[in-house]
Amino acid sequence: MKQIILTGGGTAGHVTPNIALIPKLKEAGYEINYIGSYDGIEKKLISDFHVPYFGISSGKLRRYFDIKNFTDPFKVLKGCREAIRLMNKLKPDIVFSKGGFVSVPVVYAAQRRKIPVIIHESDMTPGLANKLSLPFANKVCCNFPETIPYLPSGKAVLTGSPIRQELLLGNRLSGLKFCNFTANKPVIMVIGGSMGAVAVNNAIRDALSKLLENYQIVHLCGKGKQDSSLNHITGYIQFEYVKEELKDLFAMTDVVVSRAGANAICELLALKKPNVLIPLSAAASRGDQILNAKSFQKQGFSAVLEEESLDTMQLIDTINEVYTNKATYINAMSNSKQADSIDIIINLIKSLT
Repeated sequence: MKQIILTGGGTAGHVTPNIALIPKLKEAGYEINYIGSYDGIEKKLISDFHVPYFGISSGKLRRYFDIKNFTDPFKVLKGCREAIRLMNKLKPDIVFSKGGFVSVPVVYAAQRRKIPVIIHESDMTPGLANKLSLPFANKVCCNFPETIPYLPSGKAVLTGSPIRQELLLGNRLSGLKFCNFTANKPVIMVIGGSMGAVAVNNAIRDALSKLLENYQIVHLCGKGKQDSSLNHITGYIQFEYVKEELKDLFAMTDVVVSRAGANAICELLALKKPNVLIPLSAAASRGDQILNAKSFQKQGFSAVLEEESLDTMQLIDTINEVYTNKATYINAMSNSKQADSIDIIINLIKSLT
């Protein structure tokens, strides 16, 4: 049986595409191991899939001044040593990396042991961790045609992002029952990402009374970001996050309000959900979500609002516009040429092992 190591962590976006590949990898006869950080979000997310998990030391590589910049390089070096030992122990035939800083030592260790490496870059331009890993990769998968010029010649493969197939199997009535919603009123789902988004949460809550005149709202607000004062409002329900029920919530939803992380928006595209994107501002990020959102807006998949200029009436008007014209958005997404990413990536893995 061939062996594969999956790696990636730090946020859910660096883990969920790996999770989406697991069933097909098992079906193709691969024995899977996962390398992440000692206690990162990836450890918790992978635990449900009966895949052996190995933790290594991980340090963040920052572009700005921070006292940890003087200590984290030693964590990275320790992680490299631990990753090399794991390569010797597990003897993988290939490594698939979804990025995040924990992946850099793993990719480096694989290259040291002459093990083929495939990297997946979700955003329009490569993040720092993937930039550091690019020289060691045999192939680099990406979501957007615009990404290819940023990647080494001959390595880039346009694949799209692996989507968890169970998301396509949701039941609308089960979602309505889970939220205690009526079937006679449209539903908005608000998603702020795995860590939640304070700006998005605040904007929705400020607009709540007006929105609830015409919609029901399920709000995935992030860990520790629930507002208990809103718990008894009819037509509004909030969760820190959901797992098994997410597919049913998507099935019942008419409009999604979301951040613009690449994996999240690729899920919206696959599910053909009309959406309003509020990308993380350039002041708080490297601007990748802004580029992602503009690409989807240009293709007619999404309406986009800038976080910096977001106000209550603008949000309400945009949601109303997307709901009123939802057929146009659905039609644009239905005509998308997005590749069958899971099969393409599995075939790429097979070609290198």
